[in-house]
Parts: sequence; C-alpha cells; structure tokens
Amino acid sequence: MNIGGKASSGRLSMEGNEGEEISRLAISEFRDREEEIEKKKTEVREKVEHRMGQAEEETRRLKQIWEELEELADPTRKEAATVRRKIDMANRELKSLGQSCQKKEREYKDALEAFNEKNREKAQLVTTLMELLTESENLRMKKLEEFCKNIEYLQ
Repeated sequence: MNIGGKASSGRLSMEGNEGEEISRLAISEFRDREEEIEKKKTEVREKVEHRMGQAEEETRRLKQIWEELEELADPTRKEAATVRRKIDMANRELKSLGQSCQKKEREYKDALEAFNEKNREKAQLVTTLMELLTESENLRMKKLEEFCKNIEYLQ
C-alpha cells in the first residue's frame, strides 16, 4: 500500500501538476483572449470615435455651409420683399392718380365742350350783331338819304 500509495500519490501529484498546468494554460489562453478582445474592443472604440469625430466635423461643416446659404438667400429675399412693397405702394398711388386723371379728363372735356358751346354762341351773337348793325346802318342810310331828299326838295 505504501508503494502503491506513493505511486498513486505520485500519479496524483503528476496529475495534479498536469492539471495545474492545464489550468494555467487555460487561464493564460483565457487572459490572451481577454486581452485580444480588449485590444479589438479598443480598436473598434477608436475607429468609432474617429468616425464620430469625422461625422461631427462634417456636420459642423454642413451646418456652416447651410448658414452661409441662408445668409446668401436672406438679403436677396429681404430686398425682393422691400421692392415688392414699393411696387405695391406705387400701384396704389398709380390707381389713385389714374382715377384723378380720368376725373380731370372728364372735367376738361366738359369744360372744353362748354367753352366751345360758348364760342359758338358768341359767334352766333356776333353774327346777329353784325346783321343788326348792317341793317341799322342801312336803315339810317335810307333815313339820311330821305332827309337829304327832303332837304333838297325843300330847297
């Protein structure tokens, strides 16, 4: 038993050493895998952080471009709105002036028509006056001739 016990305990210790070695190897492999996983995890994290940095930079650049586009469009839009308001004001003024012009044109036509009517009336009155004066002169001349004849007759 002693010999067998020693032999079996030798086997046990050898088996124990082998078991320890296997455990150490397993632990070592596990640690190596853990380190590899951590290394890969760090690499992936760095890549993700790099990509996120790039994305943030691109986002910042795109935002800047967008703001510049807004600034470019904004003054033009404001100027166009100002010009449109001025055009609307001019249209309102033109409408008012057009109505005033039409009213004054009607007044002018009415005044011109009244003027022409009075001119015709005056011309007719002048003609009548001329006829009356001519008739009056003729009558006076006749009377004067009669007076002359009467005076000659009397003499």
